[in-house]
Amino acid sequence: MNQTIHFIKMHGVGNDYIFVDTSLYPIENPEAVSIAWSRYHFGIGSDGLVLIGKSPTPDADFTMRIFNADGSEGLMCGNASRCIGKYVYERGMTDKRQIRLKTASGIKILDLTVNDNGIVERVTVDMMAPILEDESLFLTDGETLPDGVFVSIGNPHYVIFVDDIDAVDVTREGSRLEHHSRFPERCNIEFAQVREDGIRVRVWERGSGITMACGTGACATAVAAAITGRCGRQSLIIMDGGTLDIDWREADGHVYLSGPATIAFEGTAELPTL
Repeated sequence: MNQTIHFIKMHGVGNDYIFVDTSLYPIENPEAVSIAWSRYHFGIGSDGLVLIGKSPTPDADFTMRIFNADGSEGLMCGNASRCIGKYVYERGMTDKRQIRLKTASGIKILDLTVNDNGIVERVTVDMMAPILEDESLFLTDGETLPDGVFVSIGNPHYVIFVDDIDAVDVTREGSRLEHHSRFPERCNIEFAQVREDGIRVRVWERGSGITMACGTGACATAVAAAITGRCGRQSLIIMDGGTLDIDWREADGHVYLSGPATIAFEGTAELPTL
């Protein structure tokens, strides 16, 4: 009989993940579990699997490992980070309203906005300073790319500004560019249109395909828009699943991502037979 695991499904403006507390339910092969559980119609359905752990070192409170729907391990996810803040606080795993989360791209600080009923309504993540050049993630020479801006926010993004986002074939272009020869580790691709109400963005996420939102992608888009003079250092990023607030602060050079985190449902699932 396969082991039964308790999970909770959460999303940040539609970017949905399956979360498991590994202090209670360790998972030995998360790559395969993510592939099986992430399948819509045949599994739970999600953009991937997120493992929450207790930090083994005093410099952080919790750890996060994230696996995309194709089983590849991601470095960072802003939406999943916000969900973890809500999860650990509302489940009584901490009473801190500022949480240090250890990720594969470093420790991120989560600031929680909690109402009088103890519900986390909003989480702000310090995503640290953006990186605009990284030869391990983006080759400056090689096959021609569409005009765009490379930004790393713990993981690589390529932001392409367009005049009409509805005219972009995100599936075809995103899939092609994710595997472009200029991106040694593949890449997340954002298509962005600057509008009066904010920046409208559609995302092709590395390892997951089209997603309703991407926190690091929202940050990358805001930075790309600022450095190309399309907007200031504060932006509203409008994604398929909702809107995120981005503040690229001049004081410390860090990018701050703010938005809600939402519980969809919870339940149990058997680990797949491997």
